[in-house]
Amino acid sequence: MCPRAVFSQPEAATVGMTEAKARELFGDGVKVYRARFRPMFYSLTDADEKTTVKLVVDKTTDRVLGAHMVGKDAAEIIQGIAIAVNMGATKKDFDATVALHPTVAEEFVTLR
Repeated sequence: MCPRAVFSQPEAATVGMTEAKARELFGDGVKVYRARFRPMFYSLTDADEKTTVKLVVDKTTDRVLGAHMVGKDAAEIIQGIAIAVNMGATKKDFDATVALHPTVAEEFVTLR
């Protein structure tokens, strides 16, 4: 799986399957975790920037099929997530990872 990014403002980046492709292949056997939030980076400004993160997971195996993000530094964050996705990491693996706080990337390992 090749990570992809659009270097726009905000950035968009993805690795693995989209939700639509996963549902096409696995039907109702897909669980999607997502979060939309205002990053702490913008908390002391008037900027109304939002970030969205999403994990697409196979319910049967718990394997993360895809990871997607729109927001500041999305390409850098997805590059790291791509390692885990390409190695076949599960949602349980993501959940067992200690998050660096306060970072946007921590959202990928705290999604419930």
